Amino acid sequence: MRKRAAQLVFFLVLLACAYFVPAGGAGFAMAWALLGLYVFGMAVTTALLLARNPGLIAERAAMHAGAKRWDKPFAAILGLLGPAATWLVAGLDARFGWTPHFPREAQLATLVIAALGYALTSWAMVSNPFFSGFVRIQKERGHRVASGGPYRIVRHPGYVGILTLALATPFVLGSVWALIPAGLTAVAGVIRTALEDRTLRRELDGYEAYARAVRYRLVPGIW
Repeated sequence: MRKRAAQLVFFLVLLACAYFVPAGGAGFAMAWALLGLYVFGMAVTTALLLARNPGLIAERAAMHAGAKRWDKPFAAILGLLGPAATWLVAGLDARFGWTPHFPREAQLATLVIAALGYALTSWAMVSNPFFSGFVRIQKERGHRVASGGPYRIVRHPGYVGILTLALATPFVLGSVWALIPAGLTAVAGVIRTALEDRTLRRELDGYEAYARAVRYRLVPGIW
Protein backbone atom coordinates (compact mmCIF):
# COMPACT_ATOMS: atom_id res chain seq x y z
CA MET A 1 0.00 0.00 0.00
CA ARG A 2 2.79 2.43 0.91
CA LYS A 3 4.67 1.65 -2.28
CA ARG A 4 1.60 2.15 -4.46
CA ALA A 5 0.73 5.40 -2.68
CA ALA A 6 4.28 6.66 -3.25
CA GLN A 7 4.02 5.77 -6.94
CA LEU A 8 0.78 7.70 -7.35
CA VAL A 9 2.15 10.76 -5.54
CA PHE A 10 5.30 10.65 -7.67
CA PHE A 11 3.18 10.49 -10.82
CA LEU A 12 1.14 13.54 -9.80
CA VAL A 13 4.23 15.55 -8.84
CA LEU A 14 5.88 14.60 -12.13
CA LEU A 15 2.90 15.82 -14.16
CA ALA A 16 2.74 19.06 -12.18
CA CYS A 17 6.46 19.75 -12.63
CA ALA A 18 6.34 18.73 -16.30
CA TYR A 19 3.72 21.42 -16.92
CA PHE A 20 4.23 24.25 -14.45
CA VAL A 21 8.03 24.49 -14.66
CA PRO A 22 8.22 25.00 -18.45
CA ALA A 23 5.02 27.09 -18.34
CA GLY A 24 6.78 29.47 -15.98
CA GLY A 25 4.19 29.57 -13.24
CA ALA A 26 1.31 27.85 -11.50
CA GLY A 27 -1.56 30.12 -12.53
CA PHE A 28 -3.13 27.80 -15.07
CA ALA A 29 -6.63 26.83 -13.97
CA MET A 30 -7.25 23.99 -16.42
CA ALA A 31 -4.01 22.24 -15.50
CA TRP A 32 -5.08 22.36 -11.86
CA ALA A 33 -8.53 21.09 -12.82
CA LEU A 34 -7.01 18.11 -14.64
CA LEU A 35 -4.69 17.38 -11.72
CA GLY A 36 -7.73 17.54 -9.46
CA LEU A 37 -9.44 14.98 -11.68
CA TYR A 38 -6.46 12.66 -11.25
CA VAL A 39 -6.46 13.08 -7.47
CA PHE A 40 -10.21 12.50 -7.19
CA GLY A 41 -10.09 9.52 -9.56
CA MET A 42 -7.19 7.91 -7.73
CA ALA A 43 -8.89 8.36 -4.35
CA VAL A 44 -12.20 6.88 -5.51
CA THR A 45 -10.56 3.97 -7.36
CA THR A 46 -8.34 3.15 -4.39
CA ALA A 47 -11.31 3.19 -2.01
CA LEU A 48 -13.26 0.84 -4.29
CA LEU A 49 -10.31 -1.52 -4.63
CA LEU A 50 -9.75 -1.58 -0.87
CA ALA A 51 -13.37 -2.60 -0.46
CA ARG A 52 -13.55 -5.14 -3.28
CA ASN A 53 -10.07 -6.29 -4.28
CA PRO A 54 -7.16 -5.03 -2.16
CA GLY A 55 -4.87 -7.65 -3.71
CA LEU A 56 -4.94 -5.75 -6.99
CA ILE A 57 -3.29 -2.75 -5.32
CA ALA A 58 -0.30 -4.91 -4.40
CA GLU A 59 -0.29 -6.43 -7.88
CA ARG A 60 -0.08 -3.01 -9.50
CA ALA A 61 2.63 -1.77 -7.15
CA ALA A 62 5.42 -3.86 -8.69
CA MET A 63 6.48 -5.83 -11.72
CA HIS A 64 6.06 -9.50 -10.90
CA ALA A 65 7.53 -12.66 -12.37
CA GLY A 66 6.04 -13.63 -15.70
CA ALA A 67 5.67 -10.10 -17.11
CA LYS A 68 6.35 -10.10 -20.84
CA ARG A 69 9.64 -8.47 -21.79
CA TRP A 70 8.12 -6.74 -24.79
CA ASP A 71 5.56 -5.07 -22.51
CA LYS A 72 8.02 -3.09 -20.39
CA PRO A 73 8.46 -0.20 -22.86
CA PHE A 74 4.72 -0.07 -23.52
CA ALA A 75 3.97 0.04 -19.79
CA ALA A 76 6.49 2.86 -19.36
CA ILE A 77 5.05 4.88 -22.25
CA LEU A 78 1.41 4.53 -21.22
CA GLY A 79 1.94 4.80 -17.50
CA LEU A 80 4.59 7.53 -17.27
CA LEU A 81 6.54 8.76 -20.28
CA GLY A 82 3.60 9.52 -22.56
CA PRO A 83 1.60 11.54 -20.03
CA ALA A 84 4.72 13.39 -18.85
CA ALA A 85 5.71 14.28 -22.42
CA THR A 86 2.20 15.52 -23.17
CA TRP A 87 2.14 17.78 -20.11
CA LEU A 88 5.68 19.00 -20.85
CA VAL A 89 4.84 20.06 -24.41
CA ALA A 90 1.63 21.69 -23.18
CA GLY A 91 3.63 23.61 -20.58
CA LEU A 92 6.08 24.86 -23.20
CA ASP A 93 3.13 25.81 -25.38
CA ALA A 94 1.63 27.81 -22.51
CA ARG A 95 4.87 29.76 -22.11
CA PHE A 96 5.66 30.44 -25.77
CA GLY A 97 2.13 30.70 -27.13
CA TRP A 98 2.47 28.17 -29.94
CA THR A 99 -1.26 27.47 -29.98
CA PRO A 100 -3.68 30.32 -30.72
CA HIS A 101 -6.31 31.14 -28.12
CA PHE A 102 -8.14 27.97 -27.13
CA PRO A 103 -11.83 28.45 -26.19
CA ARG A 104 -12.47 27.78 -22.51
CA GLU A 105 -15.72 26.04 -23.47
CA ALA A 106 -13.76 23.50 -25.51
CA GLN A 107 -11.37 22.95 -22.60
CA LEU A 108 -14.24 22.33 -20.20
CA ALA A 109 -15.97 19.98 -22.64
CA THR A 110 -12.83 17.90 -23.08
CA LEU A 111 -12.31 17.90 -19.31
CA VAL A 112 -15.66 16.09 -19.09
CA ILE A 113 -14.47 13.64 -21.77
CA ALA A 114 -11.23 13.10 -19.82
CA ALA A 115 -13.27 12.40 -16.68
CA LEU A 116 -15.37 9.85 -18.57
CA GLY A 117 -12.19 8.16 -19.81
CA TYR A 118 -10.77 8.01 -16.29
CA ALA A 119 -14.08 6.67 -14.97
CA LEU A 120 -14.14 3.93 -17.62
CA THR A 121 -10.62 2.80 -16.71
CA SER A 122 -11.56 2.79 -13.03
CA TRP A 123 -14.70 0.77 -13.77
CA ALA A 124 -12.61 -1.74 -15.73
CA MET A 125 -10.10 -1.96 -12.88
CA VAL A 126 -12.78 -2.57 -10.27
CA SER A 127 -14.50 -5.13 -12.55
CA ASN A 128 -11.31 -7.06 -13.29
CA PRO A 129 -9.40 -8.51 -10.29
CA PHE A 130 -6.45 -9.16 -12.63
CA PHE A 131 -6.03 -5.64 -14.03
CA SER A 132 -2.25 -5.69 -13.77
CA GLY A 133 0.10 -2.91 -14.75
CA PHE A 134 2.04 -5.40 -16.91
CA VAL A 135 0.95 -8.06 -19.36
CA ARG A 136 1.30 -11.40 -17.62
CA ILE A 137 -0.73 -14.48 -16.77
CA GLN A 138 -1.21 -14.32 -13.00
CA LYS A 139 -1.23 -18.03 -12.24
CA GLU A 140 -0.44 -17.51 -8.56
CA ARG A 141 -3.59 -15.38 -8.25
CA GLY A 142 -5.86 -17.81 -10.10
CA HIS A 143 -6.07 -15.70 -13.22
CA ARG A 144 -9.37 -16.07 -15.07
CA VAL A 145 -11.25 -14.21 -17.75
CA ALA A 146 -13.02 -11.02 -16.67
CA SER A 147 -16.31 -10.69 -18.53
CA GLY A 148 -18.45 -8.42 -16.32
CA GLY A 149 -18.98 -4.68 -16.28
CA PRO A 150 -17.50 -2.92 -19.32
CA TYR A 151 -15.91 -6.20 -20.44
CA ARG A 152 -19.33 -7.17 -21.77
CA ILE A 153 -18.93 -4.47 -24.44
CA VAL A 154 -15.27 -4.57 -25.48
CA ARG A 155 -12.39 -6.81 -24.44
CA HIS A 156 -10.06 -4.01 -23.29
CA PRO A 157 -12.17 -1.22 -21.80
CA GLY A 158 -9.31 -0.07 -19.57
CA TYR A 159 -7.32 0.92 -22.64
CA VAL A 160 -10.33 2.72 -24.09
CA GLY A 161 -10.39 4.90 -20.99
CA ILE A 162 -6.62 5.42 -20.95
CA LEU A 163 -6.52 6.45 -24.61
CA THR A 164 -9.53 8.72 -24.19
CA LEU A 165 -7.80 10.50 -21.31
CA ALA A 166 -4.53 10.71 -23.25
CA LEU A 167 -6.14 12.29 -26.32
CA ALA A 168 -8.34 14.64 -24.29
CA THR A 169 -5.44 16.01 -22.24
CA PRO A 170 -3.97 18.32 -24.93
CA PHE A 171 -7.36 19.95 -25.44
CA VAL A 172 -7.94 20.39 -21.71
CA LEU A 173 -4.54 22.06 -21.47
CA GLY A 174 -5.21 24.13 -24.58
CA SER A 175 -2.27 22.85 -26.61
CA VAL A 176 -2.54 21.57 -30.17
CA TRP A 177 1.17 20.71 -30.15
CA ALA A 178 0.69 18.37 -27.18
CA LEU A 179 -1.35 16.19 -29.53
CA ILE A 180 1.97 14.89 -30.93
CA PRO A 181 3.11 13.04 -27.77
CA ALA A 182 -0.52 12.23 -26.90
CA GLY A 183 -1.07 10.71 -30.34
CA LEU A 184 2.13 8.66 -30.10
CA THR A 185 0.98 7.46 -26.68
CA ALA A 186 -2.34 6.40 -28.19
CA VAL A 187 -0.55 4.51 -30.98
CA ALA A 188 1.52 2.68 -28.37
CA GLY A 189 -1.71 1.84 -26.54
CA VAL A 190 -3.32 0.36 -29.65
CA ILE A 191 -0.22 -1.76 -30.36
CA ARG A 192 -0.11 -2.94 -26.75
CA THR A 193 -3.80 -3.85 -26.91
CA ALA A 194 -3.19 -6.07 -29.94
CA LEU A 195 -0.16 -7.76 -28.35
CA GLU A 196 -1.92 -8.30 -25.04
CA ASP A 197 -4.98 -9.70 -26.75
CA ARG A 198 -2.82 -12.15 -28.69
CA THR A 199 -1.09 -13.22 -25.47
CA LEU A 200 -4.38 -13.81 -23.67
CA ARG A 201 -5.75 -15.83 -26.57
CA ARG A 202 -2.71 -18.08 -26.44
CA GLU A 203 -2.16 -18.43 -22.71
CA LEU A 204 -5.33 -17.73 -20.69
CA ASP A 205 -7.89 -20.51 -20.44
CA GLY A 206 -11.32 -19.44 -21.61
CA TYR A 207 -10.19 -16.24 -23.31
CA GLU A 208 -10.63 -17.57 -26.84
CA ALA A 209 -14.27 -18.35 -26.14
CA TYR A 210 -14.71 -14.94 -24.54
CA ALA A 211 -13.16 -13.28 -27.62
CA ARG A 212 -15.68 -15.04 -29.83
CA ALA A 213 -18.52 -13.75 -27.64
CA VAL A 214 -17.15 -10.18 -27.31
CA ARG A 215 -15.81 -9.54 -30.79
CA TYR A 216 -14.20 -6.12 -30.48
CA ARG A 217 -11.04 -5.07 -28.65
CA LEU A 218 -11.53 -1.31 -28.28
CA VAL A 219 -14.27 0.14 -30.50
CA PRO A 220 -17.56 -1.74 -31.00
CA GLY A 221 -18.21 -2.40 -34.66
CA ILE A 222 -14.72 -1.32 -35.73
CA TRP A 223 -11.83 -3.06 -33.91
